[in-house]
Amino acid sequence: MDIRLKRAYDPASPSDGYRVLIDRLWPRGVSKQQAKLDEWEKELAPSTELRQWFGHEPDRFAEFRRRYISELRRQRSRLAELRRRAREGTLTLVYSAHDSEHNDAVVLAEVLRRGLPKSAARR
Repeated sequence: MDIRLKRAYDPASPSDGYRVLIDRLWPRGVSKQQAKLDEWEKELAPSTELRQWFGHEPDRFAEFRRRYISELRRQRSRLAELRRRAREGTLTLVYSAHDSEHNDAVVLAEVLRRGLPKSAARR
């Protein structure tokens, strides 16, 4: 499975394969033509409440990751579709966060590669 992450502000490339914006909000200052997206999966983005609580604070990332995975459990069919795309060719998750290590795309890519963790299923 070839899953890549790329900021919405970086130029699109043919090597990106299938490009999916995974943010709930459109990246500021990026035109649809520049974005060159194949899909916009708003429903896979963290809820507005979770996004605002996280505020891109690295110290909150572990808890953000746990809560976001919990939200993703309700999106199994969408996750399955993205997994299928990644098996067929390159899938690039496009995001707008500045921090490339502490964002929703990192968590989503992990879930797509490994599946939903079993330990968090029992809460």
